[in-house]
Amino acid sequence: MFTGLIEEIGEIIAVEPIGDSIRLTIAGPLVTSDAEHGASICVSGVCLTVVEQGRADADPGPGRGWFAADVMQQSIRMSTLGELRPGSPVNLERAVRADTRLGGHIVQGHVDGTATLLSTTEHPAWRTLRFSLSPELAPLLVDKGSVTLSGVSLTVSAISDPPSAGVPADAQWFEVSLIPETLTATTLGSLEAGDRVNVETDILARHLARMHSFFTTTGGTPA
Repeated sequence: MFTGLIEEIGEIIAVEPIGDSIRLTIAGPLVTSDAEHGASICVSGVCLTVVEQGRADADPGPGRGWFAADVMQQSIRMSTLGELRPGSPVNLERAVRADTRLGGHIVQGHVDGTATLLSTTEHPAWRTLRFSLSPELAPLLVDKGSVTLSGVSLTVSAISDPPSAGVPADAQWFEVSLIPETLTATTLGSLEAGDRVNVETDILARHLARMHSFFTTTGGTPA
């Protein structure tokens, strides 16, 4: 479990295809400072397991810690991890400790899908990012609710009306507003229109949607 508060921006060192999966090797001196084999580290919103780790003293940036994690096909299909290349920046966060303040919100690292950046709007002290919203995820986001984008805990600052209010299902969108700290401390500050991010909706919304599906009616009879 994570909080969505990014600890550092790491860098992809290597991407190794293994059958229909890939093994990512990632530089992250902070998150590897106390990591053990089998530890969970959130990589741009995706919870991955440390299968190997070490120190890359011979690499640029003496003493950089690194770890390797395997990414299965489902994670590749549901996220942007399959697009990563050596040199790509990624947001990193270690699993939350039981005695740590929950500064963001409950993040599982289980990505629901991706969203595409549609536009950015600059303000004197912040930046607004507007993303596409797929029909599958649209019911799970709410104005002023929590959302995780590439591992970053954020608040939905605006969202389109539902299809029933006249906005087509394929034209749904949502916005988040980023302060300078978020822009510089995460990869979100370098996003450009057309870039994709990993999306994890709020766990409560997912559970409610699942429960509701068992109580929908067809012809007046509970399903």
